[in-house]
Amino acid sequence: MTQAPELPKERRHRHDREIIGLALPAFGALVAEPLFVMADSAIIGHLGTTQLAGLGVAAALLMTAVNVFVFLAYATTAAVARRVGAGDLTSAIRQGMDGVWLALLLGVAVVAIALPAAPWLVHAFGASETAAPYAITYLRISSLGIPAMLTVLAATGVLRGLQNTRTPLYIAIGGFTSNAALNALLVYGAGLGIAGSAWGTVLAQCAMAIAYLIVVVRGARRHGASLRPDAAGIRASAQAGVPLLIRTLSIRAVLLIATAVAARLGDVDIAAHQIVLALWSLLAFALDAIAIAGQAIIGRHLGAGDAVGARQACRRMVEWGVAAGVVLGLLVSVSRPLFIPLFTSDPAVYDTLLPVLLIVAVSQPIAGVVFVLDGVLMGAGDGPYLAGAMLVTLAVFAPVALLVPTFGGGLSALWWAMALMMTVRMLTLWWRTRSGRWIVTGATR
Repeated sequence: MTQAPELPKERRHRHDREIIGLALPAFGALVAEPLFVMADSAIIGHLGTTQLAGLGVAAALLMTAVNVFVFLAYATTAAVARRVGAGDLTSAIRQGMDGVWLALLLGVAVVAIALPAAPWLVHAFGASETAAPYAITYLRISSLGIPAMLTVLAATGVLRGLQNTRTPLYIAIGGFTSNAALNALLVYGAGLGIAGSAWGTVLAQCAMAIAYLIVVVRGARRHGASLRPDAAGIRASAQAGVPLLIRTLSIRAVLLIATAVAARLGDVDIAAHQIVLALWSLLAFALDAIAIAGQAIIGRHLGAGDAVGARQACRRMVEWGVAAGVVLGLLVSVSRPLFIPLFTSDPAVYDTLLPVLLIVAVSQPIAGVVFVLDGVLMGAGDGPYLAGAMLVTLAVFAPVALLVPTFGGGLSALWWAMALMMTVRMLTLWWRTRSGRWIVTGATR
């Protein structure tokens, strides 16, 4: 990256306190999302295997529909943080409200598609004849909560941009707790079965959205920001989100290709792959928390016109990313013999997992740099470059991964391809940050 002056010890400690203060609550809020699905799975699992299978299909479809729109959080964080740095809190909250209105509009559109298309989607996803009715029931009911879920994403971005990651943590904890309680009450107490689980999730998500809106609306009234929808602002939020949508879809394509290749390798390999992917996702949450801190901090520095501060913060966060990656890699490497028995007792799966987990461990420092620089460039509003870089990465990864079965490679070869993918991402992001072209100061990019 463009060279930043060496950080004095006091300034370095200040950066550290800020990164930790933003990253730790962000990590807690990120972990709450998969806990929702885990709670539903634990409760529905006691109803029967077919109900659990139906939940698995519906939850996968639901989370895909929501995660595609994660740009609502990322783009809003960067835009709001810039205006905070420029000292214009009224404009910052107004920008955040545009993101919230966009989330509501997109949520209504997704519901309009999901309700009639639920049977087709469930069958296209490969649900069995016995599991399909449960999947359709869960998907149709839970899709009613999508506007609330997208509102939560956008409102989370508003608060992150305002340098507040604690409130999202508190709301996430409340949401998870109420979701678990409502699920148990409606599934068992009211005897609604899988429909009760879906309604419990919808109610919990709506409660979370209301809590977020109360916080945002109070801030808007305090600073005199308008709450009315603004067509130009909503359009600008959508335009800013398009490159990040392309980036997200490219990442999803990488994961789908990897899973498809693993399935072609055989039952043992796909079983091991799913376990590794679950661990990889958990590690990603830890590193993504630093990236979220990067989005908020970099956006604020650039909004304040502090290019030097932005470079220094970027440098320090890269150091944090590398350190976190090394620590996580060591933990994975050392805990491999203890981790694997938690998921499988099959000796063939165990033997397949051991070397693959070592590959994951070795690649964690690279992943640390990737996540941090991804967050830095998001905070800078450099979405078009992120989209292009991820498309290049996908173009490199896809042929390498698809050739793994052709050349007789196993799961280890596939995960070396995943390591290559992360290396290409790191190189493209490092080149951009080193060029300094991402440093555009001012309240807007």
